[in-house]
Amino acid sequence: MNFFPHIRADLATYKGCWSSQGFWVMIVYRFGRWRYTIKSGLVRKPFSLLYKFLYKIVQILTGIEFPCEVPVGENFRIEHFGDIIVSGYASFGSGCIIRNGVTVGLKNIEEKVAPRIGNNVNIGTGAKILGNITIGNNVDIGANAVVITSVPDDSIAVGIPAKIIPKKKSPADNPVL
Repeated sequence: MNFFPHIRADLATYKGCWSSQGFWVMIVYRFGRWRYTIKSGLVRKPFSLLYKFLYKIVQILTGIEFPCEVPVGENFRIEHFGDIIVSGYASFGSGCIIRNGVTVGLKNIEEKVAPRIGNNVNIGTGAKILGNITIGNNVDIGANAVVITSVPDDSIAVGIPAKIIPKKKSPADNPVL
C-alpha cells in the first residue's frame, strides 16, 4: 500500500479541502494502514506508537472513531464530523458517504461481526447500522434510521427500526405530482 497516492486520492475526494476534519481522519487512517506494510516489528513499533498518538488526537479533535483496521473502498467520504463511531470489524465499499452521529458497529459485544457496507451507500445523520448484516450497493440510509437487518441493492432504509423501500428505477416509475 502506497501512502501518498491514497492521500492524493482522498484529497481529490475532499475537493482539495485540507481543512476538512474528515480528511484529517483519512490521513491518520491511511498512515495506520501503511504502517502494517513494514515487515520488521522493531521498525514498525515507533510508527505504531505515532499512529496511536495521532489517532487519539484526531479522535479528540473531530469526535470520529475510525480505526485503520476497517477496509474502505475508493472515494470514501466523511461529510460532517462529530460523534461518528465505526467498529474495526466493519467494512465499506467505494463511494460511501457518512455523516455526523453515525454508528456502524456490533449489535452485541459477544458477536464480533459488524456490518459490511456496499458501494455508493449514502448514510444519513444519526443513523445506526448494527450487527452481522450486509448493506447492498446504491443504498440510501435515512437520518436517524436504525438498521439491524440486511438491505438489498438499490434500496432506501428509513425509520426505527428501518423499513426497506425499493428505489424507483426509471422516471416512468415516478408519478408526476
